Amino acid sequence: MAKDAVLDFDNALELFEPVLGFEVHVELNTATKMFSAAGNPAHADNHDAAPNTLVAPVDMGLPGSLPVVNETAVRYSISLGLALGCSIARSSRFARKNYFYPDLGKNYQISQYDEPIAFEGEVQIELSDGTVIDVPIERAHMEEDAGKLTHVGGATGRIQGAEYSLVDYNRAGVPLVEIVTKPIFGADHRAPEVAKAYVAAIRDIVLALGISEARMERGNLRCDANVSLRPRVPAGEPAAPLGTRTETKNVNSLRSVERAVRYEIQRQAAILAGGGTIVQETRHWHEDTGRTSPGRPKSDADDYRYFPEPDLLPVVPSEELIEELRTALPEAPALRRRRLKSDWGFTDLEFQDVANGGLLAEVEATVAAGTSPGAARKWWTGEVSRLANARGVEASSLVAPASIAALQHLVDAGTLNDKLARQVLEGVIAGEGTPQEVIDARGLAVVSDDGPLIAAIDEALAAQPDVLEKIRDGKVQAAGAVIGAVMKAMRGQADAARVRELVLERAGGS
Repeated sequence: MAKDAVLDFDNALELFEPVLGFEVHVELNTATKMFSAAGNPAHADNHDAAPNTLVAPVDMGLPGSLPVVNETAVRYSISLGLALGCSIARSSRFARKNYFYPDLGKNYQISQYDEPIAFEGEVQIELSDGTVIDVPIERAHMEEDAGKLTHVGGATGRIQGAEYSLVDYNRAGVPLVEIVTKPIFGADHRAPEVAKAYVAAIRDIVLALGISEARMERGNLRCDANVSLRPRVPAGEPAAPLGTRTETKNVNSLRSVERAVRYEIQRQAAILAGGGTIVQETRHWHEDTGRTSPGRPKSDADDYRYFPEPDLLPVVPSEELIEELRTALPEAPALRRRRLKSDWGFTDLEFQDVANGGLLAEVEATVAAGTSPGAARKWWTGEVSRLANARGVEASSLVAPASIAALQHLVDAGTLNDKLARQVLEGVIAGEGTPQEVIDARGLAVVSDDGPLIAAIDEALAAQPDVLEKIRDGKVQAAGAVIGAVMKAMRGQADAARVRELVLERAGGS
């Protein structure tokens, strides 16, 4: 794949104003699918289902099968619309979106077009320095997900060069809510950060509602990032017309959303600065290279030949239902952030480390499992984030909060020291089991019997008679050399504080 020319980011922003838009797809975790009674793979009970085992005639598009709307999915969609500050439609209806879907057997998608369930909202997001931005929401509509294609035999995992493709219909028909923003102006140099913060805010809302696991690496939450550029004009002159946009599809991590928006700004700026034109198209994001590549020409609404779904009645929620769901809404993300910061006793900087890393939910769940806020923050913003960055993934995808809590409990109990705990964490991430199972398999527990420690101390003292004399002369800081030798001999499986006590005791220096 030939590399596109890119312009320096700062230079690009001197010449052009970025205009952003986002389409975020949220898979709902209902027990069954949007229009059939088949099990929903986005539900926790079905994560390990074998391919093509969660299917019904409707999902396969078999002749004579008819869709039935999932009531729970409708309730979830209304709750999400309310949480986004949207108005809820008194009547909304489904439509057929006609397009070649190789992984939807009926060859169209049941979605909503001109009559969505929710419209005209606003989401407040907070940037790393505390700046608050209001993102306008155009609509949130219900639809079904497509299945999954696996292309086999090629070098890239894409259809180009593949020998054959496999279709898994498990995901076909999974309930989705698509959240569409209006154009976002004024982001300028902070456009990549705005993108990341917006998707993180949607993730927080969805998790607070409990309607989705929102695991981006699993596809529970996916972002299509729209970017266009328009020339900057002198102050006081009318703004230039909007530029041609590209849509980078299905970006599946907060880090990737930020990087994809930055890259598209630089790529489009290089084309425009060179006198070229932008092609309206979808783009694919490549995490390994940090670049996008062309997908297909982007269709407009007319190209999909929307028409009302004839097999489904309009959705007409009662005012009583809407108010019931409004009353049950959790606290708004901005209020939640302020409450958590106060509850945890974090400084502004400590809280920003957690929030900017998109780790609020993980730290909150770890604290709820009985871990102190400080310890939870240390693990998630420290070792877990370090390992995640090395792998180019989200920290939340590596390990569950329950495992971090169990790990910290073992440290608090003296079973592990910090060094051993880091090794256990690596074992948990590698799939070797729970923290205790990793300890048992690798033999990583701290040695609590003084016998082996004393033997190692005596050996180290005998090997360093000069250090022994210094300790006996009152220079207790010299004990560090012996402690280091003992910790090495014990492969780090000792409590350094206990070793120091025993060294001073055996040397007669205390």
